[in-house]
Amino acid sequence: MTKAELIEIVAEKVEGVSKTDVNAVYEAIFETIIRALKEDEKHRYQVNNFGTFELKHRDARKGRNPATGEQIDIPAQTTIAFRPAASVKADLSK
Repeated sequence: MTKAELIEIVAEKVEGVSKTDVNAVYEAIFETIIRALKEDEKHRYQVNNFGTFELKHRDARKGRNPATGEQIDIPAQTTIAFRPAASVKADLSK
């Protein structure tokens, strides 16, 4: 599902709300999550009954280029991990 598809579905479900308004809320939600991940000392953001977003650090490591087999250096990086809540896992397994 794309951002545009999500915005359209939400705008249809919530009467009297335009796609522009839904887009503004969408942007605000994700900006808030990103800011919280940066500012929280645990680098976590939990959404009750949905899941937890958490910053993870990956150390630099050696890898291989799958096309050539050549060894390459993969730099250290920070990424976002998502762990779904138990209720979400249960809904997905139905």
